[in-house]
Formats: sequence, structure tokens, C-alpha cells
Amino acid sequence: MFESLTEKFDRAFKLLKGQGHITEINVAETLKDIRRALLDADVSYKIAKTFTETIKEKALGRNVLTAVSPGQLMVKIVHEELSLLMGSENTEINLKGSPAIILIAGLQGSGKTTFSAKLANYLKSKKGKKVLLTACDVYRPAAIEQLKVLGEQIKVEVFSEIDSKEPVSIAKKAVIHAKNMGHQVVIIDTAGRLAIDAQMMDEISNLKKALNPQEILFVVDAMTGQDAVNTANAFNERLDYDGVVLTKLDGDTRGGAALTIRAVVDKPIKFVGVGEKMEAIDLFHPQRMADRILGMGDIVSLVEKAQEQFDEVEARKLQQKIAKNQFGFDDFLAQLQQIKKMGNVKDLVSMIPGMGKAIKDMDIEDDAFKGIEAIIYSMTPHERKNPTILNGNRRKRIAEGSGTSIQEVNKLVKQFEDTRKMMKMMSGGEGKMKNIMRAMSGMKR
Repeated sequence: MFESLTEKFDRAFKLLKGQGHITEINVAETLKDIRRALLDADVSYKIAKTFTETIKEKALGRNVLTAVSPGQLMVKIVHEELSLLMGSENTEINLKGSPAIILIAGLQGSGKTTFSAKLANYLKSKKGKKVLLTACDVYRPAAIEQLKVLGEQIKVEVFSEIDSKEPVSIAKKAVIHAKNMGHQVVIIDTAGRLAIDAQMMDEISNLKKALNPQEILFVVDAMTGQDAVNTANAFNERLDYDGVVLTKLDGDTRGGAALTIRAVVDKPIKFVGVGEKMEAIDLFHPQRMADRILGMGDIVSLVEKAQEQFDEVEARKLQQKIAKNQFGFDDFLAQLQQIKKMGNVKDLVSMIPGMGKAIKDMDIEDDAFKGIEAIIYSMTPHERKNPTILNGNRRKRIAEGSGTSIQEVNKLVKQFEDTRKMMKMMSGGEGKMKNIMRAMSGMKR
């Protein structure tokens, strides 16, 4: 996400981060590089120019030239302005209503149907809502079927009328059905349309008038850059929607839409799509996004993702096992499964401050744990429970069974033992701090 933009910003700040003399000339040079980076990211010239002029004004106002760490102060100012440009704070979705009606609009191919299902899954799993998906795309032959398949996948009911070609009628019946069946949220998936298509724009306007939805979300493909911003503006003039959804933000996006859509349309980005899985949807946090663009990671989002997978009862059982030295490979495997549920591995690692740059050229696949899992599954239940019995013959058999080498098996066993020791120290009650300090001093030697 935003790798190219991050790299260019980093290069722009290099001059100011050095120990050389800071002058108004090289501050201006840095700002010129920042403006160029924004233009390359498909930000409009007008916004890029205003952005850098504001930074210059604030930088000189805060005496960057005479600051002890001018580079750091400059990064701070840019971070503040990036956050402001994207909206400062995240904006929650409006779920007031019985049921709350959410109308999804957007261009053809922007990912509306997939997002509708992702949103349903998010509201069901994170907000505890009973959701009804409604298929109102009566033009694309596979649209209704696609929504039904996705609904089945996330176990959410889908309302549709195959014989009807009247989206307003279908939507009205869906709302009545939702009220009768106790659904708290109705998500209306509509057909893709172009702003220049008067008939289709009339249809979405009629849906808005008939339903009076609590929330209208405009879905746009982030990879279309400045075109996405222009389209969002045209739709907003007609629909006056409540928020924007940027899909495919995990792709080869230059970032222009995410950076400027708020400034142009004056509507918040509420969600971003960051992958194909039904769980690959994130709330949009402008400050956290600014952190990631400037290579600072996003530790808050990483902790939140970890907390979502946290099971207090299981954690207590695990702690007891660790204390009794009964932590085995089955437990190790369960922890890996929890990490996998958190999302794309490379994206997770890039959230750790300083790691984005380190892994940018690395190819980290989603199945990065495949080899480890194969090794563990090649062990017998007795071996997984009692790792100390893994002698040379057993390790050779495990390597052959998992299609790996003895060296890889040895490496995993060593990593497992190190993890077990560290976890044992961390659960050591009053003496745990002493143990950690002792371990750290041993590492120094």
C-alpha cells in the first residue's frame, strides 16, 4: 500500500534528516520533491501546490531552520497536513434506524457487490448485527447469483426477486421483509452506473427518495486515481452521499484518490478494501494512513487486529500450559492460525514501525507458514505434545513426510524451543522482569 509514495517522501526528507546546514533553499527543495511525489501519486496539481505551500508556511512559522532536529519537525508537519487532507478523524457508519438502511452506489466494476458482502460480514461479526443483503442489480446477469454465493459464504440472508426488473420495488419489499424477520441492517447492492447515464442516475436517486437510507456509501476503485475523485464529485452532486469506500487499496495504487477525495468532495472515506477475503475490509483512519505513507508503520491497527482474534478463555488455558511446561506444537500451530486470521502477512509486518522499508522488496506470500504447518502435521500427536522426544531419526522422518529438509526441521524445533523459553519467562509471576533482564544480558554476550 503506497510503497512508491512512501519511498519518494523518504527521499525528499533525506536532505533535512542529514547533519548539514539547513537553509530556506533546501527546505524549498524538499517541498519541491514532496510536490513531485504527490503529482506522481496522481494528486491534482492544485491540491499538491496548496499542500506544499501550507507546509512551507507552517515550517517557517515553527522555525524549522533553527530547530534541533529540522528533519523530524518537518516530517511531523507533513504528517499533520496529510492527516488533515484525508479528514483528520475516522467517521463511523450510521446504524440508527429500525432497520438501518445502507444504500451502496458506484461505477461498474468498482467492487460494490463484494464490498456489500464484506460490509455485511463486518457488521455481523464486529457489531453483532443481524444483516439482510438485498440484490438490486437487475441488469448484470450474474450479480444476484454472486451476492447469493457471498451471502452463503458469510451466512447472511440475501433478498432477491429474479423476475422483477424494478429495483425500487425490490428494495421496498426487502425492508418490509427485514422488519418482519428482525433484521437490524439492510444493505442494498445496486447496479453499476456512469454519472453521464441520466436514466441510471435517476434510478439511484429514486432509490434514495423511496428508502430514505441512513447511509449512502459511494464505492470507488482506488486504482483509478484522479478519475476516481472526479467521478466521486459527479455522483455527490446528484446523490449527496454520506461517505466513500475505496476498494483495491492493496493493489498497485498510487494513492491519489485516498489523499484527495476528502478535499474535493468534502465527504469522509469510511472504509477501505484491502484484499479479496471477506474479512479484508478496514475502517479508514486518516492519521494511521499518514503514519503508513510516511513509513512509520501502524502499530495501533496491528494491535486491534490481534485483539479481534484474542480469546480470553483460550489465553488462560495457554498460560496454564506454559506455566506447567506443557506448551506443545499443537499450541504453536494454533497461534499460527490466529496470526493467519489477522490478514495478509506482508501487510501485517509492514504495520510494525520501520519494517515497511525493510520488507518492500521481499515476496511474502499469504501461505508463508505453509512449510511450518507441513512439518508440524508430519509429527505424530505424541511428538507434537512432547517436543523433547524429537531425536535425529524422528526429525529425518518428519522432514521426508513434510517434503522439507532436516535443516528446516531443526530450525523450526530451535525456534519453537526459544519461543517456549521466552513465553515461560513472560509468565513467571514476580520474577519475570528479572528473567527477561537476564535473558537480554545473555543476548548481549
